Amino acid sequence: MTAEPKFRINQADDVLLVVDLQNDFMPGGALAVAHGDEVVPLANRLARLFTHVVLTQDWHPRAHISFAENHAGRKPFEFITLPYGEQVLWPVHCVQQTPGAAFHRDVDIPHARAVIRKGHHQHVDSYSAFVEADHTTPTGLTGYLRDTGVKRVWCCGLATDFCVAWSSLDACAAGFDVAVIEDATRAIDLNGSLDAAWREMNAAGVRRVRAADLLG
Repeated sequence: MTAEPKFRINQADDVLLVVDLQNDFMPGGALAVAHGDEVVPLANRLARLFTHVVLTQDWHPRAHISFAENHAGRKPFEFITLPYGEQVLWPVHCVQQTPGAAFHRDVDIPHARAVIRKGHHQHVDSYSAFVEADHTTPTGLTGYLRDTGVKRVWCCGLATDFCVAWSSLDACAAGFDVAVIEDATRAIDLNGSLDAAWREMNAAGVRRVRAADLLG
């Protein structure tokens, strides 16, 4: 007998935000998140519960400031200080119009209403789907969600401790009720970043749920 879901989706108020299910974040990709491909079928199932789904897509120029190879003598996963704060240096990934930037072939969410591309400004990174890493430059997602009547944002995707966490925190700051579907995410966990992200999300009031809470 199937269990009743803990939460009911209100189609007028709720949106599913599916974060960065792109080839470069999958096993074998340029910035692979361990077991990241396991999120794809679950995200597809969750998306069927919602009439309103938004996808995000990392979309970097080749000369992006976050790429280690664009800083002489630097290696991936080192930290540097930029005008907007501390920045992790990443391997080259999700370069515009490359196969690595494309969505995983098994992503099956044809009714998604919007794709938010982020990280496309050369001189600032953008983990969040809402505001870039300078905490000033908006992506436009906040206004779009308000205009479409959204009150609650459900987050899944990659990676828990970076783009999912930053997006959920900025969604909270923008006044939305926010939940992260924990088992529909996977983490990079760089120097304890996963625990740190959950502490920050918990402190901000982000609800931590499981897919079964929605699917039953």
